[in-house]
Amino acid sequence: MFIKTLVIIAFLAILASLGSALFHLVKHKDQANSQKTLKALTFRIGLSVVLFILVVILTATGVIEPTGIGSRIHAPQSTPSNN
Repeated sequence: MFIKTLVIIAFLAILASLGSALFHLVKHKDQANSQKTLKALTFRIGLSVVLFILVVILTATGVIEPTGIGSRIHAPQSTPSNN
């Protein structure tokens, strides 16, 4: 449960950073706010990369298990028996 909460919080931080960058981009068009936009987008990219690596590691170690279409594709299929 802690892992899921951590992933959700990271995802919300990514969205907040994206919203902050959009605000600085649209609201003010001077050089100082351009730097704020750049910092917000850089933070978002860094957080996205860290979150992606964390999810890959957690999936590879078996802490979390994928669900959905991808897990059904890779799941072993049972073969019908010939009676």
